[in-house]
Amino acid sequence: MSPSPATLAIELNTAPNPTATIFSELSQPTDPAEPHVLVSKSRTVAIIFCITCISGISNLLAGLLTVCIPVIAADLNFPPELQLWPASAFALACGCTLLLCASAADVVGCRRVCLVGALLQSASALGAGLSNSPSQLIALRAIAGVAASFCLPSAVGIAARAFPAASSPRSRSTAFAAMGSGQAVGFGMGLVLGGVLSGTIGWRWGFYITAILNVVVLLVAVWALPAAIDGVALSRETLHHLARDIDWIGCVIISTALALLSYELAVVSGSDASETIREPANLVMLCAGIALLPAFAAWMHHQKLRSRPALIPNDIWKNLPLTTVCVTVFLIWGSLNASEQFTALYLQEVRGFSPLTSSLYFLPAPICGALMNVAIGILLPCLRPSFAVPVGCLVSGIAPLLLATLCGVDGPNYWRAVFQAMAMNPLGADLIYTIANLVVTSAFPTNTQALAGAVFQMLSQIGKSVGIATTAVIAQQVTASSQVHNMNEALLRGYKVGWIYNCGLGFASVLVSLWGLRTVGKLGVKMD
Repeated sequence: MSPSPATLAIELNTAPNPTATIFSELSQPTDPAEPHVLVSKSRTVAIIFCITCISGISNLLAGLLTVCIPVIAADLNFPPELQLWPASAFALACGCTLLLCASAADVVGCRRVCLVGALLQSASALGAGLSNSPSQLIALRAIAGVAASFCLPSAVGIAARAFPAASSPRSRSTAFAAMGSGQAVGFGMGLVLGGVLSGTIGWRWGFYITAILNVVVLLVAVWALPAAIDGVALSRETLHHLARDIDWIGCVIISTALALLSYELAVVSGSDASETIREPANLVMLCAGIALLPAFAAWMHHQKLRSRPALIPNDIWKNLPLTTVCVTVFLIWGSLNASEQFTALYLQEVRGFSPLTSSLYFLPAPICGALMNVAIGILLPCLRPSFAVPVGCLVSGIAPLLLATLCGVDGPNYWRAVFQAMAMNPLGADLIYTIANLVVTSAFPTNTQALAGAVFQMLSQIGKSVGIATTAVIAQQVTASSQVHNMNEALLRGYKVGWIYNCGLGFASVLVSLWGLRTVGKLGVKMD
């Protein structure tokens, strides 16, 4: 029997089961006219390079902020309760605009949207370097979050359309692995850049250099990304499709819900969370955000019954591998980012290390993450997610447990705790990055690949926000209730309980992936 024209990037077990049937049906293209882009080997390398750099620059800035935020806070006179807001503003803006920008990218063209996002990303980085007050920096980090919403899902869409699962499964999986590696390397570059510059010519030059790098990549991308990826020329008909083919009401409902909940998570992570969360305005926003989630599901049901565009149809969550990787991404991203954030605080606030020394201590994380993604790109056809993902998540879950068990006010030596934890922490997240992108893009029709990428990015951003906020609340409560007079000891007690909580998130992702991915076979190969 000849292969189906809509082959999958994920080979399910051949035993018939409802999950495999749903997975196969959801993977069929809904638009037979979807353009096929012929890409040479040299152009393949150029495309992967561009989307890797564009999507990795946001992580470079995240690494920069992780190390530089104490210096930035002192320079710009940040109040203590606002020190986490530059990172929170990015996550807030990115999380609540991802689906909207991705839906527009699928209609207007992923290449166009990605280039606009790269331009906006350059401008926001330059503006952040020029900022002179906390409000300016927070606002520009929010703009950077919107820019990431343009770049991240459209980069996934570019990879999915340039390298179809039917004809280029290896190039497709290599592109996703490279994007994951680029984010790990970007974070590491940000750490080193922030550590070096904050102690020499100043943290502002980190943003300036990032802006220059972004402009260079943008110029290369204008040449490298084939215009045929967009499929259609901009015209009145395109604007008509933009108005008709996007579930705008669904976008508004879910974006509003995510914005409200992300804001409340940022409020909870503040030092005075126990008081601010009880304010009437915050309680109203929290209740409204929670209420909008079932309202979104009801609206999806309403749209489906009337055969109208539905942003994320409810039926898609019946796809067990898709739902599993989404939950796993949520859990492991929360554990990864929270444990790294509190490791940075431990190194600088408790141990008293400089930003440069702290950044060097973080280097095993991006190096091991990049090596993991290279290994995934090579070994993907041999990997079975039912085994690989739980093992990766288990290793990542052990990392914060090492920190909680071994770290003290006066030690131990770097090579006995922090090094091992930083090397192990990103492995689960980097492994699931490629697998999740393959699963999610295979589950969405070919004409909504940017939206598929947005679903993955949205869950990772929400997981990051929830992980940092809940860990911060736990750590603050433990620190405040501790009876010791030594402030460093009190802080460390809070950090240790937070790391144990992060360990729990990692181990929960092991159980979820063991159960939900048991029907998934080898990756990166064609399916007959």
